[in-house]
Amino acid sequence: MSERLVITGAGGLVGRALAAEARRRGHQVLALSSAECDITDPAAPERHFAPGDVVVNCAAYTKVDQAEADEARARAVNAAGAENVAHACARAGTELVHVSTDYVFSGDFGGRQPRPYEIGDETGPTSVYGRTKLEGEFDVLSAMPNAHVVRTAWIYAGSENGSDFVSVMRRLAAGDETVEVVADQIGSPTYVGDLVGALLQVAGGAIEESVLHAANEGAVSRFDQARAVFELVGADPERVRPVGTDRHPRPAPRPTYSALGSEQSAVAGLTPLRPWRDALAEALSDGPLPSTP
Repeated sequence: MSERLVITGAGGLVGRALAAEARRRGHQVLALSSAECDITDPAAPERHFAPGDVVVNCAAYTKVDQAEADEARARAVNAAGAENVAHACARAGTELVHVSTDYVFSGDFGGRQPRPYEIGDETGPTSVYGRTKLEGEFDVLSAMPNAHVVRTAWIYAGSENGSDFVSVMRRLAAGDETVEVVADQIGSPTYVGDLVGALLQVAGGAIEESVLHAANEGAVSRFDQARAVFELVGADPERVRPVGTDRHPRPAPRPTYSALGSEQSAVAGLTPLRPWRDALAEALSDGPLPSTP
């Protein structure tokens, strides 16, 4: 990797974790929040990039449900904004790693047995968020063919005060009420600590493949993921009850199956991420939560 790593969208979960890990490894880091570098402004990114930098674009409109009613804003960030970053990188002479999502896939296997999606599988997003992220992939690679797009899924940190799924389940586990969780959405939960390791490997420059998958190994439902959280923090997993997606309808449709496979990415040189439950155990390894009085 070059001397400096530049992170756009550094105020988000992935950006913050990436900046911290890169600094821990001794890299010079320029971490730019969306306020400091608004990628929807075509002129903004280039003001911060210098020849030899490696840019990791973590900036994204990730409010999946709100995107259904605010498609223009989602496209401005996820597609046009990503393209702005790519054009700026190409002009400045930097490398680019762009973070994308499992939501570019439909989850529809046409009656066939689902299996983890690989790089070359047909995309087919069903939500505004997924469509704009897929547009961003195309726009990035069109503007900068030597860029890397890294798809990931169901990112979490698992912190006590976080807003990701694992963090929320962790707090609920500290209570004594039952919790309903959908059992018909299946994906690849990905610990942010493992994801940023993969992003830094791609940023190191030894991988040529344009599109890669980086998610913890395995496919699991939200219900089973929640039960695992309860088990690992010492709560009763029987308090987690399975329901269908129709029990808790949301504005944006979710893929019923969007697990990401790592076989083709491993062939390209990316180290596969460990099994999802091993990663979850580490994320929650600071001990059981105290019981609610």
